Amino acid sequence: MFIPIGIIVNLSEKIDDIKENEVPLEEVLVFYGNFTIYFANLLFPIFLFLSIIWFTSKLANNTEIIAILSSGISFSRFLRPYLIGATLVCGIALMFTMYLVPNASQGFNEFKYQYFKKGKQSQETQNVYRQVNDNEFIFATNFQPSTGTARNFTLEHFEGQEMTFKISASRLKFNAKDSTYTLNNFEKRIINEREDLIRRQSSLDTILPFEFGELTPVEYIAETLDYGELKDFIATEKRRGSANISSYQIVAYKRWSVPVSAFILTIIAVSVSAMKRRGGMGANLAIGIVIAFAYIFLDKVFGTIAEKSTFSPLIAVWFSNILFGVLAIYLLIKAKR
Repeated sequence: MFIPIGIIVNLSEKIDDIKENEVPLEEVLVFYGNFTIYFANLLFPIFLFLSIIWFTSKLANNTEIIAILSSGISFSRFLRPYLIGATLVCGIALMFTMYLVPNASQGFNEFKYQYFKKGKQSQETQNVYRQVNDNEFIFATNFQPSTGTARNFTLEHFEGQEMTFKISASRLKFNAKDSTYTLNNFEKRIINEREDLIRRQSSLDTILPFEFGELTPVEYIAETLDYGELKDFIATEKRRGSANISSYQIVAYKRWSVPVSAFILTIIAVSVSAMKRRGGMGANLAIGIVIAFAYIFLDKVFGTIAEKSTFSPLIAVWFSNILFGVLAIYLLIKAKR
């Protein structure tokens, strides 16, 4: 129910952009296929949570849970099928989030930036600074991935703590045909103990120790990589001194935390809805929706704090699970009584 509603709302908002850009129908269909996978994965713990509340509340309203427990079956035994179901759902979700969802995320974001956010940069382009390997650092004041150019480019080579040479150019151009670079107003300064050696040329074609397209990855790159690729990517970006490491780590940690949250929310949902209430299913759903939104709110708040500060991404991602895990234990003990 949520996904079709989400598609309709999104389509009503974006229909003018789709018509204006004359987007082919097949591309629109592929986009909304990716849209379905992307948001279903994002919200599946909440969907599972609400469905369990609805199902269990129906059992409670029909006094079936009272009959089950009165027959001598313990609450832990009653809970077992829910945990088995949550395990199956989480196993499937874990495979999706590790391998299938990254492909859907790539298609979703590429379509969005191509047709819905035209003119908005999806990559860092100003004052780009990177460590490309153990010995070399680069800097450019203006970086244009679309044209393969960079302005005010410098490359500094270090041996230990000492700089041995520095290359600078007013303009850098990547030649995709042979993977070389053209440097305009080239200057190379070789640093010696007594006297520096300076070499200048108006233009120079050469090979440089980095891939042009990898210098400024798109801002959603972490979402498009499977888990193994993501771990390697984070290690590379750490070495390069990327300022977005926290956001990449948040994506990596969520690959595990989101499936785990389904177990916690399953226990909370059963504990809340197993008791017959005066308001019936409506009261249980109201309580469930409040808990669900509180979970999402805390998850987003701590995720944003970690991205914009030095707050630990690991704590930010797992804080909601830890807090609601404690709540789940409390509610479970109370429900057993």
